[in-house]
Amino acid sequence: MPSSSETLLLSTILLLLTPPIHTASSIINKTCGDTCGTIPVKFPFGTGFGCGHPDFTRYIKCTNLDTLLFTTGTGIYTISSIDYTSNTITVVDPLMSTCSSMQNSGSFSLDKASPFTIREENIFVLLGCSTTSPVFDSSQDLCDTGSGSRVCRGLYSCKGVSGIGLQQNAPISTCCVYDDDSGYGLDLPKLQCSSYTSVYEFGDEGDPMKWKFGISLQYNDSYNTKPCKDCEASGGLCGFGGLDQSFACICRSGMNTTTNCFGQGYAWSGSLELKVQIKTIIGGILLSWVFLFLKRR
Repeated sequence: MPSSSETLLLSTILLLLTPPIHTASSIINKTCGDTCGTIPVKFPFGTGFGCGHPDFTRYIKCTNLDTLLFTTGTGIYTISSIDYTSNTITVVDPLMSTCSSMQNSGSFSLDKASPFTIREENIFVLLGCSTTSPVFDSSQDLCDTGSGSRVCRGLYSCKGVSGIGLQQNAPISTCCVYDDDSGYGLDLPKLQCSSYTSVYEFGDEGDPMKWKFGISLQYNDSYNTKPCKDCEASGGLCGFGGLDQSFACICRSGMNTTTNCFGQGYAWSGSLELKVQIKTIIGGILLSWVFLFLKRR
């Protein structure tokens, strides 16, 4: 019968040989979900850190499980909708003017390294601009003076213009439909304008109260790879984990895998596999030594 020391040694070896089981919570934030409020959240977006694609995590986050937020260097904005067919999101700036309410606004810009750009269909309108504003420099041609004039007249017909110190139906000489094709935003102090609005759909163009105000952004759709599609097909959510932020499929059971959720309880990353291999080798050597020792006795 083995002694207590031999029993302890055998127990230690078995512990070394037992592979560690890592659940999703040890690598992935357990709060990953497929909705935030009423908005469906699909890859490449996620509801928190470890969810979705890492390139989007710093920009998109779900707070209080009901508000999806978009963050840039100029502020934090509410996401009102996501269209996964056209790869677009619509964000709302709380300081942006609309027909019903106008106010002094901040700037809006995107990080040029971000996977987002401003859609061409989106129209920025600068309001209450100084007559010395660079947007009125004829050599720059930054204002759309054609159809843009109708947009300015429509906005200046709104009662809300009193919020920026103008009378209803004031001259549109301080309004500019900004025709800059940089695709990354606008700097109001530099442009010498007190406010801005953004229209992404006109509907009944003659009635600005029916226009849809918000900032429509295009996102890069090249992130949706086959491993993620396979993960989603198995009922999982795509995310990432580890120091290398490698792909992980988050299963609804609370486990995660590097492939999909069909019959998968867990998976090991490359670093975990190495640790297991080392433990197995050491354990195998020790186990062989113990059996040899016991046999000689």
